[in-house]
Amino acid sequence: MLVYPRLAFRYSLTPRSFMLILAIDTALDACSAAILDTQSTRLIAHESQPMQRGHAEALMPLIARVMKHAAMAFAALDRIAVTTGPGSFTGLRVGISAARGIALAAGKPIVGLTTLTAFAAPYVSESGQHPIMSVVDARHDHVYLQVSSGNGHTLVRPDVVPIDAALEAARFGPPILVGNAAQLVAARWPSDAPPPAMVEPRPAPDIGWVAWLGAAVSPENAPARPYYLRAPDAKPAAGLQPAAT
Repeated sequence: MLVYPRLAFRYSLTPRSFMLILAIDTALDACSAAILDTQSTRLIAHESQPMQRGHAEALMPLIARVMKHAAMAFAALDRIAVTTGPGSFTGLRVGISAARGIALAAGKPIVGLTTLTAFAAPYVSESGQHPIMSVVDARHDHVYLQVSSGNGHTLVRPDVVPIDAALEAARFGPPILVGNAAQLVAARWPSDAPPPAMVEPRPAPDIGWVAWLGAAVSPENAPARPYYLRAPDAKPAAGLQPAAT
């Protein structure tokens, strides 16, 4: 069993908010599911398989194994959480469709979490010293980007930008670079700027953090719908969009 005590403390879950959460992620290069018990702060069952294709065929059998390992029926769950992107247009729809189907059949609420927020979550909860740059490969020399302060405040809202434009975030100080494009961005880091404090290339978010974020948000404020940031053939913006103040 995996334990996530820092995030439990950060979000101050009260006894009334103890829940069993089924988390699902197929937005990037993994197919993952987990069941979180917020009362014990443990993942009572989880499985993650690295993959770039085949999420549609792999997901439901994987979920069935997780539910069997937990000895639990869908009716026992309190909430379904699913990553909504940005990521693979096909992959994220697989996870969202499955999550919606389970939620509808079991009569349970569903919440959506972005991959950018899920990548940042471990570092927001552990350190307030460095900004966190979540970066996902958007292909064609672009990245999906979000920049947060160490305490979780948004510095640059989610956007899709050229890698050179993403490097403007160096103005916030040495960041923690995390995501499947972390190494790509680190390789282009400006030589006249302090280097990143940490580079964490990850193919997909940790499914445990997806589950914890799913416990912390509300269905009203975190709908489970695709978060594309751009259409497949749209031309991305040329620069960073600062967060509203």
